[in-house]
Amino acid sequence: MKALPFVTCILGSCFAASLCAQPTLAPSPAASAGPWSGKAAAAYLDERIAWWMDWPSAARDHDTFCVSCHTAVPYAMARPSLRSALVEQAATPLERRLLDNVAKRVRMWKEVEPFYPTKKDSDPKTIESRGTESILNAVILAGNDAPTGKLGADARLALENMWGEQLKTGPAAGAFSWLQFHNSPWEGDSQYYGATLAAIAVGTAPGNYRSSPDLQERLKLLSEYLVRERESQVPVNRVMLLWASAKLPGLLTRAQQESIVQEALGKQQEDGGFSLSSFVGAWKRKDNTPLDPRSDGYATGVVVFALQQTDMPGVHSQLQRGLEWLASNQDKKDGHWAAWSLNKQRDPSSDAGRFMSDAATAYAVMALSAAH
Repeated sequence: MKALPFVTCILGSCFAASLCAQPTLAPSPAASAGPWSGKAAAAYLDERIAWWMDWPSAARDHDTFCVSCHTAVPYAMARPSLRSALVEQAATPLERRLLDNVAKRVRMWKEVEPFYPTKKDSDPKTIESRGTESILNAVILAGNDAPTGKLGADARLALENMWGEQLKTGPAAGAFSWLQFHNSPWEGDSQYYGATLAAIAVGTAPGNYRSSPDLQERLKLLSEYLVRERESQVPVNRVMLLWASAKLPGLLTRAQQESIVQEALGKQQEDGGFSLSSFVGAWKRKDNTPLDPRSDGYATGVVVFALQQTDMPGVHSQLQRGLEWLASNQDKKDGHWAAWSLNKQRDPSSDAGRFMSDAATAYAVMALSAAH
């Protein structure tokens, strides 16, 4: 899958007739300025995950498919938040298919091929693939178990696989190898992003998982890496660190959290939204076209959701404006929130052109659902 790298969307859901009758979701007056359609957002996310899971380029060995950062993981995190409003009693068939795919690869960890095998010594894709997939599997399965209060066998194994990939020495000690395709924000200089996801997976895992004595040295290494390298990161990675710090108490001091909050809020645009272009430092597109400066669903969703997790005082008015932007900027036609590629100018109606909007829609749903 070289043409369209490891950014993937997963989890989808089929709609029963009863779902079509569900009303539009309306966040509470204190949380947003207007209604948004949960049914439309779910339909978009489900359509995209269904396409991804059946896309030939996403197919992998043992009848599995690749799991991606742009479509799959955000979908896995966001889709369950729509379940209550859509009167879904359990995971939908598409969600179940995604979870089964991840669990299968976790159980067959020593047998399945890496998503991208190494083809030359100078480009170690096997180890990058293993490190990346191990984290994504853990995020998905630990998050799925979180509402039950009990860590299942598959999620526990996924976390064990993840820790087995942790780097113990060198400048990145505590982190994990991560796929590098020179694509931002998930496959460029994204090792730090991956480490924040690992912290989120650990912090999300139920049953006091992170308190296990056997994990303390591993967690210490991970925490030290995240704190040590935070100042060298682009702002969007620090926002992910803020989210991770809400899941792992003690990871950051209150002052460190406040610093990230103020940095992020300082980038809020006049319309209340945020633009990913202002969170990626000096990143340049490969085709030399300018980054899109408009507010987008990805940056706005990620920033608002991270702020919601920390419950920082004194940010209510700016948080409110971000939620209002999200509530009023859902596409009326197909239910998505728009975001644009950082890597080159793409046709926004193409499958690849919608990858950023897949993630944007998921994070917008998470933020608005948390405010409802």
